[in-house]
Amino acid sequence: MPKARLKTADAADILPRLGRGLPGPQAGTGIPLWSQVKSALLTLITTEKLPEHARLPSEAELCEHFGVSRTVVREALNQLVFERVIYKLQGKGAFVSARRDEQDFLGSNIGFSGELHDKNRAVTRHILRQELRPPSDRARRMLQLRPDEEVVLDLDRVLSVDEVPRILVYTSLVARHVPGMEQVPMHNRSLYDTLSRQYGITMRRAERWLEAVVATPEQAQLLRVPKGAPLIAIESVSFMTGGLPMEYYTAFYRTDRSRLHFMVS
Repeated sequence: MPKARLKTADAADILPRLGRGLPGPQAGTGIPLWSQVKSALLTLITTEKLPEHARLPSEAELCEHFGVSRTVVREALNQLVFERVIYKLQGKGAFVSARRDEQDFLGSNIGFSGELHDKNRAVTRHILRQELRPPSDRARRMLQLRPDEEVVLDLDRVLSVDEVPRILVYTSLVARHVPGMEQVPMHNRSLYDTLSRQYGITMRRAERWLEAVVATPEQAQLLRVPKGAPLIAIESVSFMTGGLPMEYYTAFYRTDRSRLHFMVS
């Protein structure tokens, strides 16, 4: 949880802005009162460009301003917490959450680092393991390895954006296509860029699966999140030119720093 930078003027400054062209909740419209209060607060946060970690008015102040019960206000705030627009601190109130990036790498073949490079974001890599190893049963199936293939190149990394860990990735590559790669210094290199420049390999398509999970103690430590924090688990197999599978990975992605974007056409 980010440390709140409390500003005593935040709540007092915000209350007058609620009246700037924002209609109050009205009964009999078919829209629940809590939903109307939520929409008013969301409009306030976005149109007034409230800064990250700005403190919102208290539940009592919002009740008085909107003329609704505490139950209505509490439900509106809870929905905004669920959508990660705001967060609450016990005994201190509700605050505007940090803005989250949008990332498109899951719906493309440019890779995590390549997308962020195009957005002029600094990506750093902490290599956990880079070595030839026997494939797991799952990697063997997903990579369609030949019966005589006994090794894959495992490359496990934590990728950080602007020095904040964003994703933990466990990668297996078909070793025969990348001879000597276990010796390539990957701490300052994009995987896909290295495959393209050094081995002439380009990923043409991929199949990916997503699952909501909570962080294990090891994942929490590597990603610098609390144990049990929500993560998105990603399983992926990528295919190079000719349709042969080349890369299999499982990854764990922080949901508090960005959200994933897909385009369907």
